[in-house]
Order: sequence, then C-alpha cells, then structure tokens
Amino acid sequence: MTRICMGDAALSLLGVMARVAGWSPDIFWNATPADVRAVLAGWVDAGGDAGFDGTALAALMEQFPDG
Repeated sequence: MTRICMGDAALSLLGVMARVAGWSPDIFWNATPADVRAVLAGWVDAGGDAGFDGTALAALMEQFPDG
C-alpha cells in the first residue's frame, strides 16, 4: 500500500478542484470523495496531468470512508 501524507494530498486535490470546478476551500472541505469523483469523472488536463491521480483519490477514499 502506498502511503500518502493527507496534508500534501489534500492541498494538491484542493488546487485541482479550484482549477477544474472553481471550488472555494469551504466547498472543498465540505465535499465528500464521491463529490470529487463526480466532478473529476472524464476530466483530463490539456497537458495530460490532473495533478492528483485516481490512485491517490482511491487511497483517500479508503482511509476516510464517508459511506
């Protein structure tokens, strides 16, 4: 299992969600992993790097399940 630092991963994902969906920090911190997945579904950065991959999201979802 790959270990990730929640702080680093959360900040990275916050940046992605701000860029992709225009989310403010308040919206981000109140969102569920399912909300993030729904927004990111099918989205690919023009450079091919979303900055936060599915593996990292899956690890966060496993660590912090919200039902």
